[in-house]
Amino acid sequence: MKITVKDIARLSGVSKGTVDRVLHNREGVSKKSYAKVMKVVRESGYEPNVYASLLARHEERIIAVLMPSSSEGDYWSLIAEGIAKTAPAAGNFGLIIKTVGYDQYNLDSFLAACEGVIALHPSGVILPPMFKIETQAFTGRLKQLNIPYVYIDSKIDDPGYLAFFGMPAYRAGYLCAAILTDDGNVSGVGAVRVIRDKKRLSDPTKNRRSGFLEFLEKFFPNCKKEAVFINPAEPETIEPTLDAFFAANPEISHLLMFNSRLYLIVPWLKKHPERKLRIIGFDNLTANVNALREGLVTVLITQRPEEQIHGAIDALINYIVFGREPAVRDNFMHMDILTKYNLD
Repeated sequence: MKITVKDIARLSGVSKGTVDRVLHNREGVSKKSYAKVMKVVRESGYEPNVYASLLARHEERIIAVLMPSSSEGDYWSLIAEGIAKTAPAAGNFGLIIKTVGYDQYNLDSFLAACEGVIALHPSGVILPPMFKIETQAFTGRLKQLNIPYVYIDSKIDDPGYLAFFGMPAYRAGYLCAAILTDDGNVSGVGAVRVIRDKKRLSDPTKNRRSGFLEFLEKFFPNCKKEAVFINPAEPETIEPTLDAFFAANPEISHLLMFNSRLYLIVPWLKKHPERKLRIIGFDNLTANVNALREGLVTVLITQRPEEQIHGAIDALINYIVFGREPAVRDNFMHMDILTKYNLD
């Protein structure tokens, strides 16, 4: 039997007007009444005529995506492509997706973008937690405002998020170490890291590194482990930096990058074919895949960023429009292992 608004009012012990305000996300409802109505809605499987309701109200609501600004071909541009593909589905429910960008190497830019999101009065927010402490402060404000939020790419310890879509970071690091060292002849491991904000407050690959180092400590405790930092903002300094690093560490036989920017070191690799390095990186950006195809890189681990954003938007549509919480809170993406033999 199809349940009606009148039935919900009777079962929850509130008026039809209160049910209507809850279903249409209007003000003037106590937390107690809201909880009663939503309990009946969830248990009864009630589904409103969303399209008719939205057409009648001419209402548009916003899903805000707080995301690092991107250039064509980088990791975040893949997320942007996923947003463009998913936006029409959200529009069917009167939901507009608005991206608020920021410089991922600049804390002030991130904080300004957070204020920009709040100013939109969004019905839901999607974000990667780039700056941990500042992200916690921002999500704290979202919770106070009763705005649901979804993490993509990575997540932080936080009891309040609606859902997460991304790679299991610690396990990804552990897997990376296992693949990198499976030839067994490991004299030294070098990690190429990117210089981020000046105070190093942004550290999105921390858990991935933890998993990687845990594997090395367990299986290769005596191998040399060194890190070298390169600056994407000063590309002319990358090759001299790598020259100095390998001159000081000739025993490095295995090399990796924890983020998607493996392509930054490809020019150096092309100039030094005498270095017989086993190399692993993350994400199937075109430049990374080309390096894999040419044999400059051994393995790429990829994580399907378009599926992350699609899942995040879908989760918010279901929650905002239908009041449905995600069946699974932590949605881990496949970790695809690409070599030059299977990349096509």
